[in-house]
Amino acid sequence: MINKKVSSVQEALQGIEDGMTLLLGGFGLCGIPENAIAELVQKQTKNLTCISNNAGVDDFGLGLLLQHKQIKKMISSYVGENAEFERQMLSGELEVELIPQGTLAERCRAAQNGIPAFFTPAGYGTEVANGKETREFNGKMHVLEHAFQADFSIVKAWKGDTAGNLIFKGTARNFNPCMAGAAKITIAEVEELVKAGTLDPNQIHTPGIFVQRIFQGEKFEKRIEQRTVRKK
Repeated sequence: MINKKVSSVQEALQGIEDGMTLLLGGFGLCGIPENAIAELVQKQTKNLTCISNNAGVDDFGLGLLLQHKQIKKMISSYVGENAEFERQMLSGELEVELIPQGTLAERCRAAQNGIPAFFTPAGYGTEVANGKETREFNGKMHVLEHAFQADFSIVKAWKGDTAGNLIFKGTARNFNPCMAGAAKITIAEVEELVKAGTLDPNQIHTPGIFVQRIFQGEKFEKRIEQRTVRKK
């Protein structure tokens, strides 16, 4: 039986080297691979190109890699609540490519499905389209976007099995499913790891064929990016 389980986050991240391109799941602080990011900080891997919806906050998530100047380029859809991200971008210390959120997701899905490029109307007539091929379809202009080419994809799931099948919980099912299988090697970090055959096949969101390594994280803080409460 196929067994993709690795014993630790250190083993899971073997092969990630300076200068590589990484896809990292999550939206804000929701569904991010916390243990894997913390290990990248410890490994002091640098000059990374990170593709993620945003970069967390100053002292958590990808914000930790930014703090330690380990990221050379961010490809994201927005800056978010990360003041250090904004500072590095405006100072020119960090190369940043901001693209529409839907385009970001579709470039992941294209890579996942082996599609080299696609046309989308998003971004036409803006800076997003600068230097890109455009074409008219049904009276509407579209921009040619290329699939991502990443070395590793690191996703986070609620539950997984040793064959690599994944189940995401709630809104943590964001960029994770479309990033799984969108790189040469996909690493899945899960809260609970069970034996293959344990999960209900009807509940699986990402089949194990998209995953090469899977490990159970040791702890998850699950911070809230912005806490909003009603006044008494």
